[in-house]
Amino acid sequence: MSKLVNPHGSNELKPLLIEGNEAKEGLRKAEELKRVTMTTREASDLIMLGIAAFNPLDGFMGHDDWKGVCGSYSMPSRKNLFWPIPITLSTDKATADSIKLGEEVALFDLETEAIMGTMKVAEKYTIDKEYECKQVFRTTDSKHPGVQKVMEQGPINLAGPVKVYSESYYPEMFKGIYQRPAEARKAFLERGWSTVAALQLRNPMHNSHAYLAWVAIEVCDGVYIHQLVGKLKEGDIPAEVRVKAIDALVNKYFRKERVIQGGYPMEMRYGGPREALLHAVFRQNYGCSHLIVGRDHAGVGDYYGPFDAQKIFLEIPKDALELKPLPLDWTFHCYECGGMASMKTCPHETKAVIDDNGNYKGGARLLLSGTLLRKLMSEAKPVPKEFSKPEVIAILKEYYDQLEQKVEIKLHGAATGETKK
Repeated sequence: MSKLVNPHGSNELKPLLIEGNEAKEGLRKAEELKRVTMTTREASDLIMLGIAAFNPLDGFMGHDDWKGVCGSYSMPSRKNLFWPIPITLSTDKATADSIKLGEEVALFDLETEAIMGTMKVAEKYTIDKEYECKQVFRTTDSKHPGVQKVMEQGPINLAGPVKVYSESYYPEMFKGIYQRPAEARKAFLERGWSTVAALQLRNPMHNSHAYLAWVAIEVCDGVYIHQLVGKLKEGDIPAEVRVKAIDALVNKYFRKERVIQGGYPMEMRYGGPREALLHAVFRQNYGCSHLIVGRDHAGVGDYYGPFDAQKIFLEIPKDALELKPLPLDWTFHCYECGGMASMKTCPHETKAVIDDNGNYKGGARLLLSGTLLRKLMSEAKPVPKEFSKPEVIAILKEYYDQLEQKVEIKLHGAATGETKK
């Protein structure tokens, strides 16, 4: 009989999402409460709390947990439970001053102009934002999208347990892809899976991603292609386009009994190694035994080394997670090998040269990356056929052709192979 890994920090999922008539009544009462406006990141974190993706958290973190998570990956309020990134809610001083400790407030999503839940305020506190950025992102550079979000937070953090009444537009907009952890676990068990490798995706699935998934299927019962459908930075491909492209590839090039697709609503933090650990935490809650960790996992620009996200799993306590990383080396198409290969398998070290018309001119290794793909597509340059499947390229071309204003895509070392291990 198949048995999945336990949820993080407990032997069962503890969702905070309230549904049906109870939710309707809760929302009615929430209309009479003081409102705390959430950023898009905070709203998506609230949904992750609601569906138990952030199990076993019961709300937004207080000061001691914020400090413990930043400094030592641990939450003092939960017997030093392992946790890698703060989950916090901020507001302006006037709003904070108007709220009494113990008071229940409505959590308002400015994007959808709707109340999504409530929180009983147990604590109000200030933080050192630069300290959080240094610990979590390893930088205080305002150009880093995760740093930018933290520095734009309100000056006061509010903490306390939450009740969640809404999953926003995700269930309808991403019907058939969006999944709660309990739904993914049910699907795994129905297939008799015990070992499941999660493939994190924030880009359309090109051939390197597919290769990683195929390798994972060889060592696990199946692969969970888990797409981020929350907010991304400017220039990234919208979730609905990515979902369509990934679906086209999976339906044609994977055995259906070995793959399940899912989507989750978290907003990308681009936190590199720390975010890889957060990805591991909530993938364990989804029932995954392994997380594929490849090149530049959850990274952005040149803030992290291409394999820093693999190294960080060696730095945390061995009992921090039941889920284990599945570290895989840099993969690429090798013209000498005649197909996909990796740094561990391919002996041909020359870099492939492609001309402006997308034609192969010589060399061995064609390094594939989502950033390079976006740059080629946004500049209307031909994409080498070895880069991605034709069905994916056609969908992306249709998207880029209809854009009235193109966003400049800058290549970084992790995308071009210029950085060292």
